[in-house]
Amino acid sequence: MIMVDFVLKSAKHFWPATVSVLVLLLVWEVVARQGFIHISLFPPPSHVVEALQRLAESGELWRDIKASLVRAFCGLGIGSAVGVVVGLVTGRIRILDRFITPLVQLFRPLPPVAVIPLVIVWFGIGEASKVFSIAFAVFFPVWINTYLGAKQIPRTYLWSAETFNAHGFWLFLKVIFPGSLSFVVAGVRNGIAVAFIMVFVAELAGASAGIGYQISVSHLAYRVDRMIGSLVVLGLCGACADLLFTKSLWFAFPWLKLGAQK
Repeated sequence: MIMVDFVLKSAKHFWPATVSVLVLLLVWEVVARQGFIHISLFPPPSHVVEALQRLAESGELWRDIKASLVRAFCGLGIGSAVGVVVGLVTGRIRILDRFITPLVQLFRPLPPVAVIPLVIVWFGIGEASKVFSIAFAVFFPVWINTYLGAKQIPRTYLWSAETFNAHGFWLFLKVIFPGSLSFVVAGVRNGIAVAFIMVFVAELAGASAGIGYQISVSHLAYRVDRMIGSLVVLGLCGACADLLFTKSLWFAFPWLKLGAQK
């Protein structure tokens, strides 16, 4: 009975998205086969699937997915960790807010893509430059959300914690971080999207594997079907990462799920 309820709830939740995707694919297939645009320039979904199948059989697809995911998650982890720590301390410690926040705000409007040439000069074209550029881009959305979350902690919570001798590190760990968690989650979810955007950009320069690399090579070979297929894979990887992150958090912190459903 419990399993039946779970299946029904899952079906109720996912069927609208499934229908919309199927309709999109059907329209795409029909339009692509009408000949308005040459089929090599606008391939139908069936051709895209065939191209992905050939990439999977050759092993290139799994190699590229692995390389991109490692870079994206390393950059996401570093950028998120630094963003959370800096956001918490600048949000609650006034002297650090005055000194650090103006510097962060100075760099925040810079397009992360524009920094990549400078990063390559500093770190070369290896993995370090790619991970750094991803972490740099992820830091800012995580920082601003965490900063705002730390700012909005009610003072009564802090006073109550101080009566129980919660100070310094323990105050941040037990009160400020949990109170800011919904903002942190919003920042990290934005960071996930930014990480997968940046992994594509970073792989356009000096990579020998990765989804961005595959798109670049397919562009030079005029293989639009592979380009579209790689874009779809990149989008699916980002969507699955976001879904896994939110489901894991809802399992660990159930009150976040209740807040999201309001």
